[in-house]
Amino acid sequence: MIPPRALSFQHRAEVDQLRGAVDSGGTAVLSQVLTGTGGVGKTQLAADYARTAWDCGGVDVLVWISASSRSAITAGYAQAGVEVLAADPSDPEQSARAFLAWLEPKAGQKPCRWLVVLDDVAEPADMRGWWPPASRHGRVLVTTRRREAALSGAGRRLVTVGLFTPEEAAAYFTAVLAAHDRHEPTDQISSLAADLGYLPLALAQAAAYIIDADLTCASYRELLADRIRKLSDLLPEPGALPDDQAVTVAATWSLSIDRANQIRPAGLARPMLQLAAFLDPNGIPATVLTSQPALTHLTEHRTPTGSGDTDQSAQVSAEDAVLALRALHRLSLIDHIPDTPHQAVRVHQLVQRATRDTLTPDQHNHLALTAADTLIAAWPDIERDTALAQSLRVNATALTRTAEDALFRPAPHAVLVLAGTSLGVSGQYVAARDYFQRLATTTRRHLGPDDFDSLIAEYYHAYWRGKAGDVAGAAAATEELLRRVVPVLGPDHPQTLLYRGFLAHWRGSAGNAAGAAAAFEELLADQIRVLGPDHPHTLDTRNNLAYWRGKAGDAAGAAAAAEELLADRVRVLGPNHPDTLSTRNNLVHWRGEAGDAAGAAAAAEELLLHTTRLLGPDHPKTLTIRGEFAYLRARAGDVAGAAAAWEELLLHTVPLLGPDNPSILTARGNLAHLQGELGNVPGAAAGYEELLADQVRVLGPDHPDTLHTRNLLAYWREKAGDAAGAAGAAEKLLLHTTRLLGPDHPKTLRTRESLFLRRSEAGDAAGAAAAAEELLADRVRVQGPDHPDTLATRGLLAHWRDKAGDAAGAATAYEELLADRVRVLGPGHRDTLAARAVLAHFRGKAGDAVGAAAAWEELLMHIMRLLGPDHPSTLSVRRNLAHWRRQAQGGR
Repeated sequence: MIPPRALSFQHRAEVDQLRGAVDSGGTAVLSQVLTGTGGVGKTQLAADYARTAWDCGGVDVLVWISASSRSAITAGYAQAGVEVLAADPSDPEQSARAFLAWLEPKAGQKPCRWLVVLDDVAEPADMRGWWPPASRHGRVLVTTRRREAALSGAGRRLVTVGLFTPEEAAAYFTAVLAAHDRHEPTDQISSLAADLGYLPLALAQAAAYIIDADLTCASYRELLADRIRKLSDLLPEPGALPDDQAVTVAATWSLSIDRANQIRPAGLARPMLQLAAFLDPNGIPATVLTSQPALTHLTEHRTPTGSGDTDQSAQVSAEDAVLALRALHRLSLIDHIPDTPHQAVRVHQLVQRATRDTLTPDQHNHLALTAADTLIAAWPDIERDTALAQSLRVNATALTRTAEDALFRPAPHAVLVLAGTSLGVSGQYVAARDYFQRLATTTRRHLGPDDFDSLIAEYYHAYWRGKAGDVAGAAAATEELLRRVVPVLGPDHPQTLLYRGFLAHWRGSAGNAAGAAAAFEELLADQIRVLGPDHPHTLDTRNNLAYWRGKAGDAAGAAAAAEELLADRVRVLGPNHPDTLSTRNNLVHWRGEAGDAAGAAAAAEELLLHTTRLLGPDHPKTLTIRGEFAYLRARAGDVAGAAAAWEELLLHTVPLLGPDNPSILTARGNLAHLQGELGNVPGAAAGYEELLADQVRVLGPDHPDTLHTRNLLAYWREKAGDAAGAAGAAEKLLLHTTRLLGPDHPKTLRTRESLFLRRSEAGDAAGAAAAAEELLADRVRVQGPDHPDTLATRGLLAHWRDKAGDAAGAATAYEELLADRVRVLGPGHRDTLAARAVLAHFRGKAGDAVGAAAAWEELLMHIMRLLGPDHPSTLSVRRNLAHWRRQAQGGR
């Protein structure tokens, strides 16, 4: 009895593959074994082939056996022996053997073309001794959910039967509905097919349910999306199944699970499948299902099998867990592919749902929390492998979608925060912001707006909002959060103090560096009083205070503060702690900013060697220090070496972090700038143009980094000869920056300076001097008279006064500026040295050759000490000194 053809049977690619394989002739491959999970249509494919072979006269004898057990196989062969050979029906074993012997080809006998189909072989061992003989006139077709090695080899070939393709699924569903004079929108049919995972049996039974219940595809999809409903509730009753099907799709895997659970190590397949049912159907990392929480779960929930050959109390090992996965794989309940470790286990979504439907509410919630624990255990502290991190995030999303309520009992599970933080760490700032916005909303709904965990979720949302570029919004959100936290936790609660630090940080990022420094100073006093001077938060605040002092213009003060902090961190944490290494890096940075670029570069190189040896070349802190070292090399005058260092760093980090990581984008900008400094101006402009496109795509058009790149692109366009284009770009950027950040933000003031420089190149020296004067007034008001940016603007104003014809006034202005730079920045700071050079130039231009020579001589003394006698800048100063000495002696 060949099973009847299914309604709207789909001609699939497997049909042609099967016919080609079975009809290939010869005896090299006698048997084709169709394997696949329950419901993919193996029996229908075999029946289609058998029916076609019989109808076209391709076989003389056709035997179809339902081979679910060894006895059924014996009975099937015995019946064939009785009908073909008139064998004795009272001895089934002998009749079966006689039939198989008859199939053997015999010399001089007319050949008989035969086809034997063994449908639904449950155990490979059942076939031992019952494989039909090799014959070039015979063909064998087997269907099974198993895929052990015993089913292949020796003239047998496994053929995996997969799901419908999206096109096949849509065509099948459309045809079934049309046969009942029903028509649905194509997009709804395609979406429902995807919801059912393109499983043929599920599609057939869902179509029957829709027709019987008079539903639309859209309404059925709503029912299917309701996680409270069981899958069996959305399928026809057993008596109403289509195409003479015996069981529902919800029950089709139960026997396979029972069989997998009997395979050694017995009792582990079921709890393993239950755990996998909560994770991503498209790929679960191997490390998740072999983690310690997974092993504990398997040990505690090992299913008794009655075999008595397993110690139920024994601790399950990672090897046992892998064997449990192999057992499930052998029964086609999962795909276990060790060669793709980040997606080693794949489970059909309906197998997952049917498995979850068997759980009690308590079992469901416990397994959800266990699955979350397995993700936490597998998540690396440092995400060096971006593919693994992405897979873990996808699994966390699948778990949340499946069992969100369980993850909030009694409090939000740590995996919820970790998944969002991982998004941000990978550079997906906007995605992290949106993730935590949803998490904050969900946490408030579960726990209330003033719950501690609700406030934590809101903090993360504010933090990633700032990282995504909305620093003003982050500051406002943190301020509002702080207002709500104080009444709940009190002013001295560590969390309250922490939020105060974040508020200070975002205010600084929004442009008020001096205000941030003042806020951190106040916070430091309170943390020393509440937490003590050596508490990690207290030390972090000292680090932040040093940073914002430096950003406010006091680089020397920042370096001194970093040096004091370093001594305390070494004492409290030890010399090799990551925070200690970060402080050493900060000290190096501020030493460079304070004017000692060469000394800072040497210290950075030493620190880099130490950190690489301690943490390895791929650790984030190592990569950060490599970037600082490259930056300081450029500041110390080794532009070519710095460019090479950035290029090497990019080659090293792109495979680690991915091309869209913000630190990669920053490194690309640094490299483009140095290429311009080395004379490749078109290359610099092109580099910034490419970078801008990527930053707009990754960070968005309004992110501060994107705006900064626009400014630099305008600069290098001008250098490349496109002055008009550069001025136009700077003008648009100023409007954009003013709208986003406000007129007083440092980036807005910097953009004004850029625009003023672009316009000044047109030759309007008087207008440029007036614009510089206006900018200077605003910088004094906003940033203070001693801020480095304010001092730089004073230099620009003096420059354009000289261009307007007032050389003496320019010289006087530079003399005053030099005195202030010595006072504020120190005599060895690079800006101070630059001011000395310009003042020497102006003195010579004003006719004071003696004064110019004296100024160049004083500059040479400082630069020799800082850069050494062979540095290019030292040689340039010596040439200028020689020139003005000759001029002072009457031109001799």
